[in-house]
Amino acid sequence: MSSTFHITTFGCQMNEHDSEIMAGLLIEKGLTRVDQVSDAKIEILNTCSVRENADKRFFGTLGQLKNRHENEPDFLVCVCGCMMQQQSVIDTLKAKYPWVDIVFGTHNLHTLPDLLEKVQNEKSRIIDIWSDAEVIAENLPSERLYKHKALVNIMYGCNNFCTYCIVPYTRGREKSRSPEAILSEIEALTSDGVKEVMVLGQNVNSYKGLSTSSDEIWSFGRLIHAINDVDGIERIRFMTSHPKDLSDELIDAFVHCDKLCKNIHLPVQAGSDKVLKRMNRKYTREHYLGLVNKLREAVPEITISTDIIVGFPGETEEDFQETLDLVNEVEYDSAFTFLYSVREGTPAAKYEDQIPEEIKHERFNRLVDAVNTISERKNQAYYGRVEKVLVEGSSKNNPFALSGRTDGFKLVNFPGSPDLIGETVDVKIIGTKTFSLEGEII
Repeated sequence: MSSTFHITTFGCQMNEHDSEIMAGLLIEKGLTRVDQVSDAKIEILNTCSVRENADKRFFGTLGQLKNRHENEPDFLVCVCGCMMQQQSVIDTLKAKYPWVDIVFGTHNLHTLPDLLEKVQNEKSRIIDIWSDAEVIAENLPSERLYKHKALVNIMYGCNNFCTYCIVPYTRGREKSRSPEAILSEIEALTSDGVKEVMVLGQNVNSYKGLSTSSDEIWSFGRLIHAINDVDGIERIRFMTSHPKDLSDELIDAFVHCDKLCKNIHLPVQAGSDKVLKRMNRKYTREHYLGLVNKLREAVPEITISTDIIVGFPGETEEDFQETLDLVNEVEYDSAFTFLYSVREGTPAAKYEDQIPEEIKHERFNRLVDAVNTISERKNQAYYGRVEKVLVEGSSKNNPFALSGRTDGFKLVNFPGSPDLIGETVDVKIIGTKTFSLEGEII
């Protein structure tokens, strides 16, 4: 099976890694990955269902492929990912996009080569959606975006059922990989030049992996300690944490694991206890602030980012002000801010007290102003410092400069030679912006 393929990925790091795995599977079968859709005989759209904007972008992108599909009989269109786990989306595809060749979900991406072979042989459409997977498929190949860093799934699914979130319905219930499988994968990655791993899960700190050698259940903190002992790894990151499961053991790992980067993404979503309860977040404002204090007492230099939703049903001006107050108290290094959007199939979609769009946008703008003001001020504190930066590649805004991340996940742009990509260099910070730093190699 020789052909060319292109993957368009919407959404989070989990989707990015799923795309890396699909690319690895196809390359293993002799296909060639190309950078442009126009050069591909197979286009794969890997979808995200968390935000409404991703839905709209997907259908817009899909619509643009129709003419080419009709004019080129051998051009195949495949759609997969979280959106495909929703029956309403499948119904829409059947009714309005009958020319899509293959539809599959989050639980059977490893079957993609077989699905492609079948549709090419039988010249028929395939819709193959699994409601869940009994076991985790291991030892799948992966075509990484970066030679020196890698994404590693340690668990799949989510048990939290936040009332705004579709993930438990599209990714299924939590399943943790064995620690042996995870460590074996990371050891193989280091032999291939990987220096930084980001371990992934919808809620990584609820990880409970059954050891195949001792029948013990490993916690996330224990797993981090074990990854820290892997020779060749220089940096460990993880995404995403749920505050209700952030343990003292994990906070302790920041102190004692020298490779664990001093950075944490800790979604708060809202600063009002009333809103948090209605979101089913299972923690209070006081508990969250207590975790932030514990983290900063243990690791004063730690950087903290978060997710915040504006305009959740029933949110009053007082509730929103509590969110603003929390942002000003915590002083996040950065924040992903979102306008609440209805996700069909979630409890919050049925709430009758939806917030008008103009109020959402007004509050959103105030929140962004507060977050950006704090981010800019915190970045200014880096002026004159020397930071160790893992060089990731060329700067997106300046092809003649390099960019990379500090231990605390600060983005730094600086002049340098492309042969430094993948290396860790000392960079003096000579300029600061709201979202990035400017530097020079010393």
